Formats: sequence, structure tokens, C-alpha cells
Amino acid sequence: MLPTVLLAVDMSVLHLALPKLSADLQPSSAQLLWITDIYGFLVAGFLIPMGVLGDRIGRRRLLLIGTVAFGLVSLLAAYAPTAGALIAARALLGVAGATLMPSTMSLIRNMFHDPAQRTVAISVWMTGFMGGMAIGPLVGGILLEHFWWGSVFMLNVPIMAVLIVAGPLLLPEYRDPAPGRIDLLSAVLCLAAVIAMIYGLKEIAAYGFGPEAVLAFLAGVVLAVVFVRRQRVLANPLLDMNLFRIRKFSASIVTLMLVVLIAPGVGFLIAQYMQLVLGLTPLQAGLWTLPPVMTVVVGFLGAPRLARRYRPGILAAVGLLLAAPGMALLALSGGPGSLAIMVAGQMLFYLGCSPLVVLGIDMVVGAAPPERAGAAAALSETVQEFGGAAGLAIFGSIATAIYRAQVSLPQGIPGAAAEAARDTLGGAVAAAAQLPDQLAAGLLRTARDAFTNGLHVAAFTATVIVLAASALSAVLLRHVPPTSAGEQTEPAADQPEKEEMTSLASNS
Repeated sequence: MLPTVLLAVDMSVLHLALPKLSADLQPSSAQLLWITDIYGFLVAGFLIPMGVLGDRIGRRRLLLIGTVAFGLVSLLAAYAPTAGALIAARALLGVAGATLMPSTMSLIRNMFHDPAQRTVAISVWMTGFMGGMAIGPLVGGILLEHFWWGSVFMLNVPIMAVLIVAGPLLLPEYRDPAPGRIDLLSAVLCLAAVIAMIYGLKEIAAYGFGPEAVLAFLAGVVLAVVFVRRQRVLANPLLDMNLFRIRKFSASIVTLMLVVLIAPGVGFLIAQYMQLVLGLTPLQAGLWTLPPVMTVVVGFLGAPRLARRYRPGILAAVGLLLAAPGMALLALSGGPGSLAIMVAGQMLFYLGCSPLVVLGIDMVVGAAPPERAGAAAALSETVQEFGGAAGLAIFGSIATAIYRAQVSLPQGIPGAAAEAARDTLGGAVAAAAQLPDQLAAGLLRTARDAFTNGLHVAAFTATVIVLAASALSAVLLRHVPPTSAGEQTEPAADQPEKEEMTSLASNS
């Protein structure tokens, strides 16, 4: 659980630190998005190579190496003197972070062979992630009340120290007894494809279909196609494409990606709304994140029990039908009681999504043979990181586009302050602090209204995505049996899937 805590803390505290970070380093809107996005881009790009590397050199060894690197780079991020330096540090954190998640998930695959036990183990593993999401804003808010923005990255160091001491004593080692050669060209293609597609998508969403953005996205698609074709002809592929022939594997991948699009991107907007629109302190904003986090912990721990009686597809579909109105509630923010409405909407959303997350990850990891657990776990995490990074880009860019289109500045604002106010809400708040009271009030009113409208559009978009994921879960996962039925009692409709799993194991 500790590596998941480490990553969750790093993700959650950054959102709270953005206002102070923006005031100190003064990043542009593009730099601000890269500070949040680059970590997810590089994690997603390196996950598959790192998962295969863990299968080769040992999953525990790679986990401990990545832990040391993550802690050291956190110190670099804490003392970054410029926005560019912080982007570079976040990029290195992404490379180090890519070693952690596939190592832990593949170790769980090898420690728990019983399907019901593995589902419980993954739910506990995900609880560690949400524990980090709860600890991060709380402790990070306290630090931001008394120290500079870089102090939030120091939270990683004590967690790293505990893991370095406990890991060799408690974790078993596992490696593929007959590993193949790692194809470096495939690793480069995977990384380049992910970054190019996300960069193009972000630029298109923020600035329209410009030639640079379209070319970047198309280049990423071409590289992804080349990567897939190369995997099909290699004797030892970086990613075994035959895994996608397993129905519950591919269906879980698709639905997981749709759901994880939402939480990071919308959470990015909510953190700014609480502080820059509602005027909460970082500590107060951190405390208000605790009810949704505790709700999702309940969902994670309850999902394995329900999965013993009900099919995963039904559980996921019903849960997402509960999550959709929760996300729609965010579109009601802006009036009286908006904080309570926002928190209630987040609680519904996280509770409804929790069965899909636990059962989806379990089906992805459990579908692969044990010796390929690292690659399967890496693919699952790649999809989630890709979705999270894309969500940040999509929803952040949607809100930015609405903000810039609707913000109307009062007369009399100096040129530099007006330019900053048109760019981001954080820039408007910083500019208002240097203006006379009446002019500052007018600027804050129009800037906050424009940002709130952007949040509403993002929330409606997210609601549609959740409903689509619910329908897909009901259709694509309808044949997967409850975990109490075991992996050998699937209905006849899934017989081809069983044959594919047997073939994969035999080839391994």
C-alpha cells in the first residue's frame, strides 16, 4: 500500500499548492497545465517498459529503486526556482513513479491466486491510494498555512524512508524465470506516442485545431500504430497484444479509461474553485476533501463482498448510474450552499465509481498469466494515467476556453494586470490584490463567474461520459461471473475467452 500512498500524496497536494505556486513562480497558463500534466504523461509513457523491466530484474528490486528515485526527485521539485525547473522535476517524478504501481500490482497477482482473495487485496491496495488522497490535502493544507508551496513535496520523503526499510523485509521477490529481451525501440515508440497524442489533444482543446496541435496528435496516432504493429511481429514483444483478445481484459480497460478521465480533471477545477472562488484557505479546502475520500474507501472495501454475489458488469453499471447525478450536482455550484452541493456531488460520484475501479483492475490483472502480471499491471496503469492526464488536459482546457471567452474586464485595469487576468483565474486574483477596492471587486466578480461557468460545462461533459461508461459496463461485462463462482465456472459464452487464457499461459 505504501507506494500507492506515495503517489496519491504527490497528486493531491499539488492542486492545493497551485495558488501559492502561481503567485511565486508566475507560470503562464500553458506552463501551469504542463506542471500538472507532465507527470501523468511520463508515467503513462514509461509504465509498460517499467512493468516489463520488473518482470525481468525483479518486481521488488524495481519497486525499491523507484522509491529512492522518487524521494530524491521530490526534493528537487520542492526547491525548484522557476516554472521550467518545476516542470523538469515533475517529469523526473513521472519516470520514477512509473516503477511503483506495476510492481505493486504484479506482486499482488503473485501473492493472491484465489480470485476472491485477490479482489479483497486490490480493494485494500486501492484504499491505500485513497488514504494518501486524504492525508495529502490535510497535511499539505497545514504545511501551506505555515511554509512555502514546495513543502508539500517533502511529504514524500518519510513515506519513502518507511518503504525502503520495510520492503526488503516484508515483500516477496518475483521475476520471470525466462525473460525475453526488452525492445528499446518499442519503449521509445510507446513514450513518444503517448506524449504526442496528449500534447496535441491539450493544444486542440485550448486553442482550436491549429496546424501544430493537429500534427502532434496525428504523429502520436501514427507512432501508436507503428508500436502495435511492431509488437505483433516481435518474438518478445514489450506488450503482448493477444491480451486484448480476452473479453473481460479489453472491456475493463475501456471502461476504466472513461471513468478515470474525470476525477483528476474535475478535481483540478474544484480545488481552484474552493480557494479562488469561495475563498477557502488551503487547509479548509483540504478538510472538505475528506468526506468524498472516506466515501470511496467505503466503496472500495464493500465492492469485494458485493462481487461475490453479483456480476461485476451489473455492479459497475449500477454504481455508475449513481455516480452520474453526483457529477451533475457540480453544475449547480455558484449559488447558496454551493460548497455543500459540491461535496455531496463528489461523494456520490466516488461511491458510484468505486466498484468499477476495484473490479476492473482485478479483472485486468487476473486475466493475464502470472509471469506476465507486470506487463498487464503496467497496461492497466497506463490506461489510467493516460486517462487521468487526458482528463486534466481536456477539462482544464475546457474551463480555460470558457473562462477566456466569458471574462469581461472592467475599464481602468493596467495592461500587465489585464493580460494576467484574461489568462487564468489565479492571474485575476493576483491582479486584483494590486488594484483599488472597487476595481478589484469588479474584476473578481467577472473572473469568478467566468470560471464557474467553465466548471459547469466540464461537469455536464463528465456526466455524459459516466453514463456512457455505465452502458458499456452493462453490455461488455455481462458474462463475467461473480468472484464466488471462481475463474473456472464461467458460462459457455465465455468459452473462447478461456481458450485464449489457456493459449497465453501455454505460450508463456
